[in-house]
Amino acid sequence: MKVGVVGGTGDFGLALARLLVAGGDDVVVGSRDAERARVAAEPIGAAGATNDDAVAGADLVVLAVKADSALETGAALAAAIGGTPTLSVASELVFSKSGVRPRQSERSLAEELANRLDGPVVAGLHSLAASTLAAGPADGDALVCGDDEDAKRLALELAAKVVTGRALDAGPLASARALEGMTAVIVNLNRRYKGHAGLRVTGLP
Repeated sequence: MKVGVVGGTGDFGLALARLLVAGGDDVVVGSRDAERARVAAEPIGAAGATNDDAVAGADLVVLAVKADSALETGAALAAAIGGTPTLSVASELVFSKSGVRPRQSERSLAEELANRLDGPVVAGLHSLAASTLAAGPADGDALVCGDDEDAKRLALELAAKVVTGRALDAGPLASARALEGMTAVIVNLNRRYKGHAGLRVTGLP
């Protein structure tokens, strides 16, 4: 599978790209700066390009930019992405002295992104941290949701390469509201218990 990782020079994007290359995928690390992308991509065996070029010809686009720029970046790349499926991994979090909370909105970032792109949007990997992926496949399962079955199949195939457990279909794109919110829960757990929490679903065949 050819994967274009938008924002691939960030901690999460680069850690994800490294695992995908190890899993046999053809990965293009994208950045606003082509040279920066090439410098970051070369040591992990990936190609580097501008974000626009990274999504060209991809089977799946991963939008790995920070939450506060996800919608703007997606809209700017809409023409380049075209009908290619896009995996949204961002969670918008609100930090306060009392803890971390999910964004106050009826719709998820992934759902809003779907309104800005022509191709199908799927959401997932929200329980995975960049620091964990940097050390190898994350312990636990990965959850993916979406309304387009073909796009979700590609995202599940990708997710299976970056966890030690299973890549699980969590239903329609509306489930992204819960998955994005789960990031806040995990961050709170990690802060309180000084750990690297993940998710593992039990009771499934």
